[in-house]
Amino acid sequence: MGAEKPSFAEVSADKPNVLFIFVDDQGYYDLGCYGATEVKTPRINALAKEGIRFTDYYAAAPICSPSRAGLLTGCYPRRVGMEVWVQRADLKRGLAEDELTMAELFKSAGYATGCIGKWHLGDQDPAFLPLQQGFDSYFGLLHNLDDVETIYFGDQGVPLVRGDGEVVKRPADPAELTRLYTDEAIRFMTEKKDEPFFLYLPHTMLHNPLGVGEEFKGTSNWGEYGDAIQEMDFHVGRLMDTLKELGIAEKTIVLYVSDNGRGPGRNPQQPMKGSKLTTWECGIRVPAIAWGPGVGIRAGCESAAVVSAMDWYPSLASLAGIRVPEDRVIDGRDISPLLLGKTDDVPAAEAKLSLNADVPLRRRWEQPGEWQPLFTRDEYTNAFFYHGSEGQLAAVRSGDFKLILTPNLTLYNLAKDPGETKPVRGEEIRKLRGMAVMFQEEMNRDARQAGEAK
Repeated sequence: MGAEKPSFAEVSADKPNVLFIFVDDQGYYDLGCYGATEVKTPRINALAKEGIRFTDYYAAAPICSPSRAGLLTGCYPRRVGMEVWVQRADLKRGLAEDELTMAELFKSAGYATGCIGKWHLGDQDPAFLPLQQGFDSYFGLLHNLDDVETIYFGDQGVPLVRGDGEVVKRPADPAELTRLYTDEAIRFMTEKKDEPFFLYLPHTMLHNPLGVGEEFKGTSNWGEYGDAIQEMDFHVGRLMDTLKELGIAEKTIVLYVSDNGRGPGRNPQQPMKGSKLTTWECGIRVPAIAWGPGVGIRAGCESAAVVSAMDWYPSLASLAGIRVPEDRVIDGRDISPLLLGKTDDVPAAEAKLSLNADVPLRRRWEQPGEWQPLFTRDEYTNAFFYHGSEGQLAAVRSGDFKLILTPNLTLYNLAKDPGETKPVRGEEIRKLRGMAVMFQEEMNRDARQAGEAK
């Protein structure tokens, strides 16, 4: 007699709300709960204390647009053709309309869906825009406010828009955005409190040019950047207070995550190096906190599991009782057992401990004999493949080991040397190189095309 299939009733009977706070350009060490001493972040620290703080969490990429594509599709940006640089305002490429975004997945299950903040996944075709990618409503900026993109808008500047392009204000004022986005998020949650919702809140801050509300200027010991962090903390607190006031905190999952790194450590207790755009650890390893005690997310936990932005897609779907469609090939792993405290690490896909556990098994697995003695399918699935800001495969991590691929194969043991200062030797070099070769072959054969404006 076969093993009894697991029940998901405990997490899907009442569909949990999801509030996904996606912060722009916040570095690994830039919150109090991650070691910052220059700022005070009590509300975000409380999320970490009451939830899970990940120590080895990776963004999909060290730059904005690919990172967002990876998060919303559950795929390495390269798989969906969105791995290169950022979505400039003249770029004819965008997220393809036949990709199934997390918003579309949740909408298909009866969720109200909203996107408030920076989109940055294409705007030259209506098919690229949030309302065509699964969101019922949109309020925010389709672009960055730095001079890489404002050059395309001339003196009028980048507009703040609603819906499918209604201009609310032009030019947008960066000093207002954290407050305005939070106001809009509170309005959305208040309107949707009686139905399950998926709210994606990709903040424009803390990207340059920084903007800080008047009441927060000069409040930190870290200049404008620190002030902006403290303002963000205040508005995270407003969101949490609203959930409690509305009586829905106990059925809501809150995620606080950065889209890529910013800069290196600043003292001996912060050994990692790198910056945004790089694949040194501080370029792509970022803060990530999951909160939701009312729906079973474990509390007071620090997890060193190697997880990534792509993992939220199948994991949140499982927590909501949503099966990822059978024809969908994605790279994310279902970490819901880890989130719920059923396991301390990412369980093997073959164990089928959760609704979407087997989704990674849809990925191509054709292991040449050369590599068969070196690693298992599970090890390959659980490896993280670092891609640079120009889209190139730059490194591989498996367990504690990271192999940098160019200009020379260089191996580091991140558990013993998180600062990547002392190369080591060992069989892991051949193992991780084999994974890299297989991954390249997989993507060469199976990667999909980005959308092209008509």
